[in-house]
Amino acid sequence: MKSLLVVLLLATRLTAEELPLQAIPLRSSITQVQPMTGIVLWDDSDDNRTDAIQLEYSYMRYSDVVSQRSAYQWAAVEKKLNAISRRGHQAILRFYFTYPGKQTAVPAYIKALPDYHETQGTSENKPTGFPDWSHPELKRFVKEFHTRFAGRYDRDPRLAFVQTGFGLWAEYHIYDGPFKLGETFPDKAFQTEFLNHLAGTYNDTPWSISVDAVDKRVSPISGNDALLKLPFGVFDDSFLCKQHARENEPNWNAMDRRRYRREPAGGEFSYYTDHDQKTALAPNGPHGISFEQSAKAFHISYMIGNDQPEFQPMARIKQAGLACGYKFRITAFFANAEKSRITVSNTGIAPIYRDAFVAVNGVRATASLKLLAPGKSATFDIPSGGAVPVLTIQSGHLVPGQTIAFDADLK
Repeated sequence: MKSLLVVLLLATRLTAEELPLQAIPLRSSITQVQPMTGIVLWDDSDDNRTDAIQLEYSYMRYSDVVSQRSAYQWAAVEKKLNAISRRGHQAILRFYFTYPGKQTAVPAYIKALPDYHETQGTSENKPTGFPDWSHPELKRFVKEFHTRFAGRYDRDPRLAFVQTGFGLWAEYHIYDGPFKLGETFPDKAFQTEFLNHLAGTYNDTPWSISVDAVDKRVSPISGNDALLKLPFGVFDDSFLCKQHARENEPNWNAMDRRRYRREPAGGEFSYYTDHDQKTALAPNGPHGISFEQSAKAFHISYMIGNDQPEFQPMARIKQAGLACGYKFRITAFFANAEKSRITVSNTGIAPIYRDAFVAVNGVRATASLKLLAPGKSATFDIPSGGAVPVLTIQSGHLVPGQTIAFDADLK
């Protein structure tokens, strides 16, 4: 009789999967700009010690790292990344060769080669050096550089995004100066080689090129399905300019407006006029459309706005930053003693582009929130629960002081 009772009890015992899940109350609000999103200040800004931003931007010269062939000195990069992360922020870096008013940032050993010949010209009314893109060593070097850089920093949480390109400011144009394809600007065959090289080099770090790269006069990208499928994001260096709908938006369209679903979209507020900068974050923007409206239309994750503290209080900069990128809401939370089931919705305007995981009592879901599209939801089962389970969103790609918050109003 006793053994029969034991058998009956075992037969009716509920497993963890069969235990009923109870609704868990949860209230939370996103009150801070989220990591890897928002308005961006330069790393040398006097205003960057603030929680109104999560990102800082810096140009960097290739010659800051390399002067002799294959000899890499990362001290300049480390100094910037460490300073930025100490402020609780992450970096966006853009390496360049050509900058108006400066000599090129080509490593010294290449400049010393007897058959390497740079061009001296005028850009932005300033004497400017232009690289010799006919030389094979410069082509070899720039590919090696990104291989070495990715090998060192691809998974570094101090680095959020990399921007790259050629021409003035690495923005994929020489609109003012001696533009000669294959001489002062790389030929299309090498550009194709370079872009494919980057696609195979950066495994984790999102890398972006200018939307100006669709210009058929300078680039092989426009209409090239193979290149358009490569995993690059885009940045727009004159966002909200007066002629944006006529000149910039067609470039976004040619790059595929759905690209944001897999790679980040960003840029910089227009410097075409002083008015563009002064009113970038005004209620109706500089030309009748608010930043928030435009950010949503182009699914912006970040926007460089280094001059904005001159024109707007930090509260407004923070408000604009909160309108960028991803934003998570917990729409359901159920648990029993052994497990939890959580549903997360992305109520933002873009995905998160790094791995992030819903966790209960520190136990992470096996699937990531990475690339969860705006307006979409995902449900996760996690083998941890209890009467008062603690829910967080965790990521290995954060610097100290950063957290991924969420909205919730579950009763």
